[in-house]
Amino acid sequence: MQTKHEEASLKISKRTFIVAFVILFLLMMTVGILTQVIPTGSYTREMVDGRETLVNYQQTDVAKLPVYRWFTAPVEVLFSADGAVVMVIIFFLLAVSMAFSLLEKSSIMMLFISSVVKRFGGRKYLLMAIIVLVFMLMGAVLGTFEENIALVPIILALAYCLGWDSLVGLGMSMLASCFGFTAAITNPFSIAITQKLANLPLYSGSGYRIIIFAVYFVVLFWFLYRYARKIEKDPTKSKVYGDDAALREKYSDTGSLEKVLADKTPQEYAKLKKASIAFGIFLGLMLVLFVSASFVSILSDLMLPILGILLLAGGIIASGMAGIPSKRRLKIIGSAAAGIAPGIVLILMAMSVKFIISNGGILDTILYQAAGAIESTSPFVAILLIYVFILVLELFVGSSSAKAFLVMPIIAPLANMFHFAQTSVLAFSFGDGFSNMIYPTNPVLLICLGLTVVTYPKWMKWTFKLQLVSLALAAVFLLIGVAINYG
Repeated sequence: MQTKHEEASLKISKRTFIVAFVILFLLMMTVGILTQVIPTGSYTREMVDGRETLVNYQQTDVAKLPVYRWFTAPVEVLFSADGAVVMVIIFFLLAVSMAFSLLEKSSIMMLFISSVVKRFGGRKYLLMAIIVLVFMLMGAVLGTFEENIALVPIILALAYCLGWDSLVGLGMSMLASCFGFTAAITNPFSIAITQKLANLPLYSGSGYRIIIFAVYFVVLFWFLYRYARKIEKDPTKSKVYGDDAALREKYSDTGSLEKVLADKTPQEYAKLKKASIAFGIFLGLMLVLFVSASFVSILSDLMLPILGILLLAGGIIASGMAGIPSKRRLKIIGSAAAGIAPGIVLILMAMSVKFIISNGGILDTILYQAAGAIESTSPFVAILLIYVFILVLELFVGSSSAKAFLVMPIIAPLANMFHFAQTSVLAFSFGDGFSNMIYPTNPVLLICLGLTVVTYPKWMKWTFKLQLVSLALAAVFLLIGVAINYG
């Protein structure tokens, strides 16, 4: 049935937008103030044995970043060195929203959810474990993180259908992906690049990292299992109780899902099955791309836009095969774009934090001061300081590879001096990863929260204890690494 106005399946609520906007604005102003307080300076960058080395830090006498540029940064970032990355992220966000809306309106999503629930029946916690493991492995082995956003709406709908809430859906998908990316085994970004920069054999020391991965899998699964069991017994215990009531009611009643499918005529149901198979082919292509990108560098660079194109094309073609006419598909796409548009503003603000600190000329000064503090300590203190330093830097520089090229030329010599090069790679991975799902400057977190009713404060409240456990475990693993001369 065609409606005059197609309501967006995914949209950023006014409350979510306002909370995130205020937090990001305060961060922008804080970083702007730092550019006025911290002295500007820079390293001389030289190539030694084919590797960039930072030498001869000097303070520079350059003009402070004008205050008005703190406010224009969200626009200026589009024309900066990160401009292409920002536009790709925005395109991907729009593609996810449009594709999911098309799948949902055409009942393809309902068919998928219904079949999964039937298959697993009363073994839903086994299903939870499998989903968490798959997302963690994609992060740990293939280094996928942003790309997994495409699967978040499906996992969210599945979580509702199984009687859980949006937090469990996010936990099984993006939180699991983040944990896997951090507890990396062969992650080409946080492991391969840093090992190369530290002059270590590629993927050496994997045995210890596999143990770490297993520990974090148990920790995350137990966290999600306890919370899901609690809200099953008493739905009012949900941190978002009431906020996602409509969605939970829509998906949690499997009988109503089956009724929607049962109302289809045999011809309509046959079309729907063919459409589902067609979209499955696109998902298969995306999976091939995931795996191939780990071995082909050019695919890795282009993965996000290609995934967006495949996802959107799959949604358009599959929904057309399911019987949705072209005009209605256009309305659905337009409504989806409008519903998710506020997220674009948040992404630009998040990316502008790095823009302000980089153009303020204080990044090298921060690196220099951190290196001096680390150098004058013992190995055990030094490894923890490296971890904390990467953890703090992640707030301003989200990209794993960009951060590796920025800090490893400084960390590698320090790690060699203390004889813990392999453990320093772990410190980088830990500092770079877990914070991806707590820092509001990370576009992935903003997008994921934007796809749900979860506000940033509620997300922080829900994950706070888990993050503390993760940070403590990371510190323990690093200290063990130093003690056993790991690698």
